Amino acid sequence: MRGSIEPSALDSLPAIDTNTGLLRRARYVPSPNYDERPAGSVVDLIVVHGISLPPGEYGGPWIDRLFTNTLPPDEHPYFAQIATLRVSSHLLIRRDGECVQYVPFHKRAWHAGQSSYRGRERCNDFSIGIELEGTDTEPYEPAQYRVLAEVIAELCEAYPRLSAERLVGHSDIAPGRKTDPGIAFDWPRLMALLRFHEVR
Repeated sequence: MRGSIEPSALDSLPAIDTNTGLLRRARYVPSPNYDERPAGSVVDLIVVHGISLPPGEYGGPWIDRLFTNTLPPDEHPYFAQIATLRVSSHLLIRRDGECVQYVPFHKRAWHAGQSSYRGRERCNDFSIGIELEGTDTEPYEPAQYRVLAEVIAELCEAYPRLSAERLVGHSDIAPGRKTDPGIAFDWPRLMALLRFHEVR
């Protein structure tokens, strides 16, 4: 068909379009909860989070609704506590490995809150936030580790200051305030997958 892109051409495109800041494989659900990164800031940290809505339940539209400010407070008792929050993350990886993107990577998502990394405050300024659908205490799915490792490898290719050494959990940058991705998250498993993808 005239004007179409051949499959081989699609295969040659980078996984992340650095002009738009979007992961090509992701379903894009734009969140209004973002702003510009400070002038001169460089993306050099990845923060792994865990989330489930309602807590301990998976599937459904509720994470999308939270990050787009459309969570109905009367749908669940917990929602009444968080419906007015204005938060977002760059990316969500669901239990089946589906990727949902809410904020372009070059923009500042509101995921870390009050935080510090190696003496640097305000981690939102220089980090990318990736949510995994899950809880602190229930094992994450193999598909989530596989996709997370692939996405991290793609992010490292697109943003050269990123590396396996600049990868933390939310609890690492907000100790005492946050516990995710929790004790159930298998860091050695992720690191082994990153070595397979030659991420250093």
